[in-house]
Amino acid sequence: MAGHSQFKNIMHRKGRQDAAKARVFAKLAREITVAARSGTPDPAMNSRLRLAIQNARAENMPKDNIERAIRKAAGTDTDTFEAVRYEGYGPGGIAVIVEALTDNRNRTGGAVRAVFTKYNGNLGSTGSVAHMFAHVGEISYPADAGSADAMLEAAIEAGADDVHSDADGHVVFCPFEHLGSVSGALEARLKLAPSTVKVAWKPTLTTPVDEAKAATILKLIAALDEDDDVQSVFSNFEVDAATLARLTAA
Repeated sequence: MAGHSQFKNIMHRKGRQDAAKARVFAKLAREITVAARSGTPDPAMNSRLRLAIQNARAENMPKDNIERAIRKAAGTDTDTFEAVRYEGYGPGGIAVIVEALTDNRNRTGGAVRAVFTKYNGNLGSTGSVAHMFAHVGEISYPADAGSADAMLEAAIEAGADDVHSDADGHVVFCPFEHLGSVSGALEARLKLAPSTVKVAWKPTLTTPVDEAKAATILKLIAALDEDDDVQSVFSNFEVDAATLARLTAA
């Protein structure tokens, strides 16, 4: 029975992983379609589309899916998606920013509000927490792309502002309006494509929380991320690495 139970657990975990990957692909496809509609469907002439395709490839999204999302932009599909930002507070007073692409503000707003309420948070007005973050470009590279010093030198030469390096890799930060040029210059200098290139909200003021609150915050973020309309979730909670490792080890 133990072996059977273990097999069931493995299959259940695989099912969750497959479902999560499907959600990621769906969100990437939506961003590709919206990016293609915002300009030309040629990534060489459309920086937003180029970045969307790059991030899709980093997630191993099949080429057919990417091409289908681009074709959809030129099709007869009448769905019109708009970018919406929600801001609010989570457990312990931590700040949360949620970015979504939606064709129905009422549906998405109601769903986001319900998640905040369920996990002891509350949705605020636009601008209520954004002042605690910097709107930046974020470019990530694997750890073996180079040493911390070499990456910092390359990033500064490419026009970046800062680099955070640890055992997991390197994250380069730059003004979000220069993301495309910095990413291109860094790739040319390193002769290596980045893992991801995206616009992000980087906390300038963090809020320390204990393990119990951190556990609830992670559930809040996971629930928001499960919404098909939600593209990204950012927060400013701070917890020690050991606690975070315990909470995310499942």
